[in-house]
Amino acid sequence: MKAIALISPDGGLDFVNVPEPAPGPGNIVVEIAAAGVNFMDIGVRRGMAWTDVADPKVIGVEGAGRVVALGQGVTGFAIGDRVAWVYAPGSYAEQVEVPENALVRVPDAIDDRTAAAIMMQGLTASHFATDFYPVQPWDVALVHAAAGGLGMLLTQIVKLRGGTVIGRVSSVAKVEAARGAGADHVIVDEEGHFADRVLALTGGEGVNVVFDGSGPTTFADSLASLRRSGTFCWFGPVLGGPGPIDIMSLPKSIKLGYAVFSDHIPTPALLRERTAQLFQWIIDGKLRVEIGGVYPLADAARAHVDMESRRSTGKLLLIP
Repeated sequence: MKAIALISPDGGLDFVNVPEPAPGPGNIVVEIAAAGVNFMDIGVRRGMAWTDVADPKVIGVEGAGRVVALGQGVTGFAIGDRVAWVYAPGSYAEQVEVPENALVRVPDAIDDRTAAAIMMQGLTASHFATDFYPVQPWDVALVHAAAGGLGMLLTQIVKLRGGTVIGRVSSVAKVEAARGAGADHVIVDEEGHFADRVLALTGGEGVNVVFDGSGPTTFADSLASLRRSGTFCWFGPVLGGPGPIDIMSLPKSIKLGYAVFSDHIPTPALLRERTAQLFQWIIDGKLRVEIGGVYPLADAARAHVDMESRRSTGKLLLIP
């Protein structure tokens, strides 16, 4: 079968032939209909993760498709079932082997591309706004990369919980996408200088929570954008961290935390509960998934370039 693999540590992606997977005990083989492109994949390509996995290695972790083979002991799924997953290494391929406990059923009302597009970013946004910082109706949130796949979903979930969103985007071309997701205000900034505008929009008080995955460039102004006792949700290791922090230098009694993906859905039960909620919001018309780019599997490298250059909006998908 065809797959996208790292052949050597130089970060190049190759379209290669690899053996079709055979399901081990408790595992399932899925024929992939769509695979999600994530910054996590870029981190693997850059050598920031999976360093203990020998090359060549098939990258990608997210997708949706149909069950084609069952391993010994699998009881919860049958051949032909439509499924999706958020973390199954080797998802940039025509088929992937996934543990039964890592799969969720896809409702008939949700198409494959939407299912693949909602898993990683939807579960992340849900965790941010309902667990890491449970947004309340009176809260004002600053959402970075508000026209990206995660930012658009996070904006919508904050709005579903009654909050107000100030979205930050890197160019004027992305303003409409951020507003379309429900952002009440949109700031255009590419250099990391936006705190004055956030404070002006909040009457000098600042926001209750900042969701910042934009790297070290934005850290100082995100900090300055918070009100007293505000919460700073930092995420996204690919763009790097702010460096060492003197905790006694943090202003306004703020709370600073790093949102780790593995904590979003630590159990199969929570994975299925959170995913069911996301699917239901989509079915009810309360949550819209914006697919900003669809690429043939062979063009995975181009998808990475588009994501890294910040040219894209919404979710990017690969189609085997």
